[in-house]
Amino acid sequence: MNRTGPSNYQLKNLIEVMKAKALKEKSLFWRRIAEDLEKPSRQRKMVNVYKINKYARDGEIIVVPGKVLGTGELHKKVEVAAFSFSTEAEKKINQKGKAISLNELLKNNVKPSKVRILG
Repeated sequence: MNRTGPSNYQLKNLIEVMKAKALKEKSLFWRRIAEDLEKPSRQRKMVNVYKINKYARDGEIIVVPGKVLGTGELHKKVEVAAFSFSTEAEKKINQKGKAISLNELLKNNVKPSKVRILG
């Protein structure tokens, strides 16, 4: 059976944009995130809020190539970009920092050196 990739058209578009940006900028960062998002949904990264709190530094931008879940507390002011958030996780992140989509991160032209990938 051949693997067809994600069936979600928004995810497919996001992956294509990331791959194009990776080629244009010769960026391993965007290629890595695109490859992680191409995995089957069962293998995609899921990160809880407590892990973000544990590994992130104040003022840092965190990228989760998958979903952020709401278990735990966040005590640091961070910006978290992910493909999706649980309702609880988004609420907890927005109390201290900011939860954004990966599309927004792409549009902001953030330098990969200022970002940490979790998951």
